[in-house]
Amino acid sequence: MTAAKDQGTLVSHYRLFPKALGQLISKYSVRELHLSLTQGFWRTRSWGQPYLQAPAGAELWVWFQESVSDVDKAWKDLSNILSGIFCASLNFIDSTNTVVPTASFKPLGLANVTDHHFLRYAVLPREVVCTENLTPWKKLLPCSSKAGLAVLLKAERLFHSSYHSQAVHIRPICRDASCLSMSWELRQTLTVVFDSFASGHGKKDWSLFKIFSRTLTEACPLASQSKVYVDISSKGQEKELLEVSPAPLSVHEASVQGDRRTYAVYDLLNPGLFNGSRSLNVQLKWKRPQDGLDLAVPVLHAQRYVSGYGLETGEISTLIYNTHPYRAFPVLLLETVPWYLRLYIHTLTIITKGKENKPSYIHYQPAQDRQRPHLLEMLIQLPANSVTKITIQFERALLKWTEYTPDPNHGFYVSPSVLSALVPSVIAMKVEDEDQSPLFASLFPSLDGSSYFVRLYTEPLLVNLPTPDFSMPYNVICLTCTVVAVCYGSFYNLLTRTFHVEEPNRGGLAKRLANIIRKMRGVPLL
Repeated sequence: MTAAKDQGTLVSHYRLFPKALGQLISKYSVRELHLSLTQGFWRTRSWGQPYLQAPAGAELWVWFQESVSDVDKAWKDLSNILSGIFCASLNFIDSTNTVVPTASFKPLGLANVTDHHFLRYAVLPREVVCTENLTPWKKLLPCSSKAGLAVLLKAERLFHSSYHSQAVHIRPICRDASCLSMSWELRQTLTVVFDSFASGHGKKDWSLFKIFSRTLTEACPLASQSKVYVDISSKGQEKELLEVSPAPLSVHEASVQGDRRTYAVYDLLNPGLFNGSRSLNVQLKWKRPQDGLDLAVPVLHAQRYVSGYGLETGEISTLIYNTHPYRAFPVLLLETVPWYLRLYIHTLTIITKGKENKPSYIHYQPAQDRQRPHLLEMLIQLPANSVTKITIQFERALLKWTEYTPDPNHGFYVSPSVLSALVPSVIAMKVEDEDQSPLFASLFPSLDGSSYFVRLYTEPLLVNLPTPDFSMPYNVICLTCTVVAVCYGSFYNLLTRTFHVEEPNRGGLAKRLANIIRKMRGVPLL
């Protein structure tokens, strides 16, 4: 977490803040910027509630200052520059995949913005994240990957994982408690899921060296805090189930998304942590074999799928689960559907426990062909311990042959749904003091201790469209060219060729010499 001075929108201090992003904020009058690049999909049922939510592919949403006159032009220029900075395909963001949400993405920093026209949101679900995206992300760190926690970020290990997500979040915050001045906060997050059971030959034991092939040697010299937190939480009588080494110097308890967690803390700025080895390799072992860990089912989770048959019509279904035993709460649903899936909004149905569930707020913006996608926002009340099913029918459009992707038979991606909600906690939560726990207080804020904010993303959909046989033009061209070449060539030769009668040749010098010799010998001539 780094900060830079702010005077209006002018960023003037680049000791820790990367200059490339600071100039971007100043030039385009950016109020907030949130970018994530994700490879894979978070499996909520297996891994529990995601800590840092992000959709598959690339996601970008930006709040601009009120001084921006042409938001669309600033949005286009900003996405193109970010595409070059992070070596991603953000330049493919245009009006056909950009929406203006009215309620789903509120500012996370210091802002009293109510005019959503200064907000832009876009998702590229087909974006593939690889090493060329990780390298510029690491270069934004004050010590790059030379020191501190970033030395563990080895590309060949990070991308050999089940899930990988890197993000950049920029927002204005208060510089002090009185909030008389403002600073820019840059938060870079990296979320990786390793399958330690598969890589450990059936064992769930892990260590930093086994996961990253490296160990920690020192903290970044520019860092004011550099800590490693290891989750050693246990349930009931399983307190002696885990063994972590080396022994932590301190233990921290925090409230994370409605659950009390216990963490072993390793402070890299503490010189006594490394002793004489100058290397820290945190290891976690299970004292007895574990067949599986029973993760708590998240209070809120969802899934989405496409149903129907044929290549004309279909139906998008979204299932939203509220597993809280006795609390109901509202959820804000955002749907972004491409223009080539023509939604029948009159077929929208919301069913909960066999009854119709009418949304208390709904905003729908129909799509325009080749100009903008469908935008649907709804505020839906989720009863306790219920499953809500949302369905809407659509019709597939027939694209022009130049609008198909190079691999049209693979299908076309539909952006994931976005769910935003204040989820009630099952247990009594303690409000974190930001001075005592800046990491958990900023990542998992809780206002009153009774609820916490969650933003979830469903699966991106893969939909097949009516696709012509692109091999037929090739066959027709080849056959036509062959017929034209044979026929036209033959007629052209007949019409333009000149015929001459060839007189018999009397023979050459060799034949005349042979006849002279044969005449002298009395032999018949040739």
